[in-house]
Amino acid sequence: MSHDHMIAVGRVAGAFGVRGEVRITSFPEEPLALARVRELKRQDGSAGLTILSARDAKGSIICRCAGIETRDQADALRGLRLFIPREALPPAEEDEFYLADLIGLAVVTPEGEALGKVKSVQDFGAGDILEITPAEGGPTWYLAFTRDAVPEVDIAGGRLVAVRPTEILGDEE
Repeated sequence: MSHDHMIAVGRVAGAFGVRGEVRITSFPEEPLALARVRELKRQDGSAGLTILSARDAKGSIICRCAGIETRDQADALRGLRLFIPREALPPAEEDEFYLADLIGLAVVTPEGEALGKVKSVQDFGAGDILEITPAEGGPTWYLAFTRDAVPEVDIAGGRLVAVRPTEILGDEE
C-alpha cells in the first residue's frame, strides 16, 4: 500500500495509568471516531495499534490496545503517528471534501493559467495553508486556504482555482 494514500488520524501521547492504557491525541473532529476504525496503521501501511476499547478524554482518547499490557509498553509508543487508508474514510458529503483530496490537484488562476500543483496541506496554527509546487519549477510557495484565496475546488475535475496573494492584498510596491 502506498503511503500517499494514508491519512494521519492521531498520535500516541504516552501511557495513561499503570495498566497499559494508551493516550492518543485524536485528529478527527470527533475523537472517538478512531475507536470505530480499530485498526490503526503506521505511515507505511504496516500495523500500528489495534484498539480494543476507548473512552473520551478532552480532545484525546484513552485506549486499551491489543498487546499493550504495561505502562512501559504504552509509554514506549509515545510519538507514534497513526494513520488509516484513505479508502477507509466515509464518502464526503455533497460540496464537501477531505483536505487530503486536495493533494495533487492542479492550481490555476481564475483565467485558467497554470500555477502549479498542491504538494501538501499544512496547518501551523493559523488555519490551513496549501503548499504549491510551481508549474515552471522553483521553490514551493504557500497560499492560505480561504474562500478569498481559493474560490473554487473541483475535486472531480482535478483542479482548484487560486487567486494570487498580490491580487487579494493589492500590490504593495
